[in-house]
Amino acid sequence: MGIMAALQIPTSQLDLFLRSVEISSYLPGRIRLYSKSLIGNPALEQEIQAQLGKFQELRDVTTNTVTGSILIQYTPELLRQNEELRKAEQYIMTHARRK
Repeated sequence: MGIMAALQIPTSQLDLFLRSVEISSYLPGRIRLYSKSLIGNPALEQEIQAQLGKFQELRDVTTNTVTGSILIQYTPELLRQNEELRKAEQYIMTHARRK
C-alpha cells in the first residue's frame, strides 16, 4: 500500500470527487451518490456529467439538482477493465451506507 493510500489522500480527480459526495448505496452495476453542492447548481451538474461522461465504461449517469442525487449505472465486468474505475468501485463498496 502506498503512502497516499495509507493516509487516505485523494490521488486523482475521480478519487477527490468520490470523497466529496455521500455514497448512499452500492449494488454491482448501480451506485447512488448524494451531493449537497449539486442541489440547485446546474453548472455543477454539467461538470459532473462532462467528467463522468468521459468514462465509456459507464452506461448511464443521471443527476438531479433538486435532490442532489447522482445515479451511476454500469456493467461490472466492463467497468473493472479500467483500473481507475475498478479502484473507485472498491472504495465505493467499502464506504456505501447500504449494500
